[in-house]
Amino acid sequence: MRILGIDPGLATIGIGVVETENYVDFLAIEWLTIVTEAKKDLAERLVEIRKDLHEYVVQAKPDLCVVEKLFFTSNVKTGIDVSHARGVIMETIGSMGIPLIEVTPSELKSGITGDGKADKKQIQEMLLHILKLEETPKPDDAADALALAIFGGLHPQECHIC
Repeated sequence: MRILGIDPGLATIGIGVVETENYVDFLAIEWLTIVTEAKKDLAERLVEIRKDLHEYVVQAKPDLCVVEKLFFTSNVKTGIDVSHARGVIMETIGSMGIPLIEVTPSELKSGITGDGKADKKQIQEMLLHILKLEETPKPDDAADALALAIFGGLHPQECHIC
């Protein structure tokens, strides 16, 4: 099974792809980011996200996608902008007929480390262990996306749109 993890954002979207055959052993296929320029207006950035994500998903051919749910932020404008980007991400994946799991940050932390309050370092240590990597994937957005993809492999029963 090939699983795509997406860490939503407006400026930077984390992308991570893993494969698993037995839901225990995982192989990191790729991790990267989609970046939009802050100087562009919101509509242009959202169109760019949809285009770039669609092209990537066609090439990656995932069987399942895991997207992080937003949590409330103190900066309302940032939260709204990220919500717009997340909506475009969800629409893109949904229109392609790919099964989808939505995960809160605490569900992700608990599902990867066993602790819903784990910090970024603990998650990165588990990534190294689960994926048998020598170095933590960079940037952080891409590492978070890999964690989301692993979550999908560990918890496929969480799929909401199948």
